[in-house]
Amino acid sequence: MKIRHILGISGGKDSAALSIYLKQKYPNLKIEYYNSDTGCELAETELLIDRLGAYLGHITRLRAAEGSPEPTPFEHFLKAAGGFLPSPQARWCTKKMKLDEFERFVGDDMAISYVGIRGDEDRDGYISSKSNIQSIFPFRRNIWSLDVVNKFLHNENIHQITNIYDRLCPNGFMKEDLMEVVKRPITKQFYYSKKLNALLDFDVKMFNHAVFEFLHTTDYPVGKLSEEEFPLLDNDDVIVKDDVFRLLRECGVGVPKYYEEIPFEVDGKKGTYCRSRSGCYFCFYQQKIEWIWLYEQHPDLFKKAMSFEKDGYTWNQGESLADLIKPERIRQIKLDVIKRQEENKKQNKGTTLADIFGDEIMCANCFI
Repeated sequence: MKIRHILGISGGKDSAALSIYLKQKYPNLKIEYYNSDTGCELAETELLIDRLGAYLGHITRLRAAEGSPEPTPFEHFLKAAGGFLPSPQARWCTKKMKLDEFERFVGDDMAISYVGIRGDEDRDGYISSKSNIQSIFPFRRNIWSLDVVNKFLHNENIHQITNIYDRLCPNGFMKEDLMEVVKRPITKQFYYSKKLNALLDFDVKMFNHAVFEFLHTTDYPVGKLSEEEFPLLDNDDVIVKDDVFRLLRECGVGVPKYYEEIPFEVDGKKGTYCRSRSGCYFCFYQQKIEWIWLYEQHPDLFKKAMSFEKDGYTWNQGESLADLIKPERIRQIKLDVIKRQEENKKQNKGTTLADIFGDEIMCANCFI
């Protein structure tokens, strides 16, 4: 049975670095790279995707609403939604422009989707509701998705997992301690993540091989592969943010321009701003200071985003973009950021927007 290996290029640093990492470390892994084109990305994002396409060889561009008279897929679906803007509570943009196209791209094929969540992030990524698509997270110590881990560690499988570990673990002074952890059932005190980390602390590679053997008794796509076809079993790398930037720079693709800190000054105080992540230029998850960055660095796109606000629908709850760019409001937003940057500096912490606000993706589907 053919199993497809696929990786979504969002235009952000993490998915770009993951594609580079896998190409360099596993050149024989035949990965299909794709991008969900919303028609609403920054020019800096498009440049990164073009450079990455040259490095990888090919990136398939998926685009929703092909043939629509509207200039972008977003405007097509916005019209269909009656002008109702997407929001954290109603993320129709994600579903219509990305998730539906991704699942159409995969179809009914068995597929492994590689997702670029880093080892220094505490979040779970996109897990498809379709049983033929399985997510893998190569940058983390635990490469397996939450559904796989919970199934593997479920109390009803203790006997099966015990037999697997008994075969995999060589005899020695550690085996008795390891088997004690394996045999210990999940309880309120010894919950899933605690048992997971205990097993990973013993041996990451052994844990991977144990899960892999277990998956052969399930319908998960990885369970259809041989060890030679899935070389990540022996990978115990943990890739963090600094590694991501290093990978991008060393291969020549470069860091997306929107991460470059641009200085500004307010009331004699100095700060910097940029964008903390990729995504549509009007993404409702971006911080207020990122909207100001867009207003000052890409005024045409800000004006376009403003044009979508009407009939009471605004990108930011309780505040229109017209109100956001009033001089006193801009001044206050910038002063707030300067204050937080100064506080971080005193604590020897990073001062970029990603350091201050975090760069966790609020909507994992948006970055598949």
